[in-house]
Amino acid sequence: MISQLSWKIGGQQGEGVESTDRIFSTALNRLGYYLYGYRHFSSRIKGGHTNNKIRISTKPIRAISDDLDILVAFDQESIDLNAKELRSGGVIVADAKFSPTVPEGIEARLFAVPITAIAEELGTSLMKNMVASGASWALLGLPLEVFNKAVEEEFGRKGPAVVEKNVEAVKRGAEFILEQAGGPLEEFRLEEADGKQKLFMIGNEALGLGAIAAGCRLMSAYPITPASEIMEYLIKKLPKFGGTVVQTEDEIAAATMAIGANYAGVRTMTASAGPGLSLMMEAIGLSGMTETPLVIIDTQRGGPSTGLPTKQEQSDINALIYGTHGEIPKVVIAPSTIEECFYDMIEAFNVAETYQVPVIVATDLQLSLGKQSCEPLDYEKIVIERGKLQTGELPPLEEHKMFKRYEFTEDGISPRVLPGAKYGIHHVTGVEHDQEGRPSESAANRKLMMEKRLGKLRSLRIRDAIKADAPSEAPDLLIVAMGSTGGTIDEARTRLAAEGITTNHVTVRQLHPFPSDLVEPYLKQAKKVVVLENNATAQLANLIKQNVGYHDKIESLLKYDGTPFLPHEIEKACKEMK
Repeated sequence: MISQLSWKIGGQQGEGVESTDRIFSTALNRLGYYLYGYRHFSSRIKGGHTNNKIRISTKPIRAISDDLDILVAFDQESIDLNAKELRSGGVIVADAKFSPTVPEGIEARLFAVPITAIAEELGTSLMKNMVASGASWALLGLPLEVFNKAVEEEFGRKGPAVVEKNVEAVKRGAEFILEQAGGPLEEFRLEEADGKQKLFMIGNEALGLGAIAAGCRLMSAYPITPASEIMEYLIKKLPKFGGTVVQTEDEIAAATMAIGANYAGVRTMTASAGPGLSLMMEAIGLSGMTETPLVIIDTQRGGPSTGLPTKQEQSDINALIYGTHGEIPKVVIAPSTIEECFYDMIEAFNVAETYQVPVIVATDLQLSLGKQSCEPLDYEKIVIERGKLQTGELPPLEEHKMFKRYEFTEDGISPRVLPGAKYGIHHVTGVEHDQEGRPSESAANRKLMMEKRLGKLRSLRIRDAIKADAPSEAPDLLIVAMGSTGGTIDEARTRLAAEGITTNHVTVRQLHPFPSDLVEPYLKQAKKVVVLENNATAQLANLIKQNVGYHDKIESLLKYDGTPFLPHEIEKACKEMK
């Protein structure tokens, strides 16, 4: 028996690949296995090759596997593009309709199953995904009743007749392949899972759930890949908590609406990707100047322009930090796990209100859309902090005076009131202003206001601003990264350790203001530093050099072809850099 296995399904966009993966992985989750998924999909609604890969394990995993055990193919293109990943002795389950062939040099066992034909016998070719699922599930020797339960959950809303037909499709697919293979394949039998219930979600869902837990009650946004699932999740969930989602005409409106709602006291957020973030820049400046809380999620994808909207990249770092005109205080947080997506949203809202600044939560496509197992969330950790929001009775104002909304204080953070509060009247404007909000072009006032705003974040450190796994006092290599790459790095490090190469690993979670004091000790003790990132211009490495130094130690490991890093790629590159 084996402790882990990798399964992939491929076909044309709109052919049922996504639903097949969803039901297959849901059933595995019910059994208690740990899962890590990756979606390779076209930016078209229909057509173009797409595939979903799932890694299944009896232990926690946070990386895509290098190889592949089972490939389910709806067309020859799926075999031609993905068969190279199959390990020796791997299996291809393919639709007999297209007379599948195994590419030369690939040592894999082919099962040609009349997937479409069986589905059509049952009434519609649409059920071919269930036939394929049943066939591959049966090869693993897993209990069919668990899979059927997942089918019932998927199709239950369509009525018992639809459920019955899909269950029959699963059964027929299983029966056909078991007869062809002579029973389940013993080399693919998984060890029994722990049976414990685990959350199974994409990062976007965790971000949405975190926003609800943080008290967010309005999302204003415009749909864009790969951020749209946040909207879709909150459209379903927010009304249950008295909230709502407003689809705006564009990202400019989304950001300004969020600013207005936050000014009114409602915790509000927006979410987008690189192109939308560009449109929000002026509004982010308005948030900084008016000291109005604002939370934005940026789900990074391949750019520039439309670029690769459905592919992995981490190339917004410079835009996140330097994109706005002028100089304002701003916070950029980069979660690296599903759990962090949840907890970081709570922190983002707390920081935005405590420091009265825009906060951007930066994910990447793999973290946003890759479905993963997640340990149960601890709701006892949730704390809501609203900073200097004045909710009690305010003292009367002197004649002709206004509330000092932008009062100079020792920590640079001024008292804040909700509109309509008695004795809380003040001006709000995007131009430079005095303590009461009145426009002012005074040089002395300008200097004080700039120092007040920019000084607010001088000592800010979010919870776990960096994550460090540093067992060695003088490692051969220090690997520094951000976002979804952490699990892949740790898997590569295990292999490097087996070859006598010592490594430490630092994940930077607070990109701005950069936590130089926390990062510097790890750079100092390492013989060489490898900064790993999904972009072409070494943006994270340059950020480290700018804020910490150690230029002579730092080397970059870059990948910008739209795909995530694989463990063997990191292992190979690190061995060459040592």
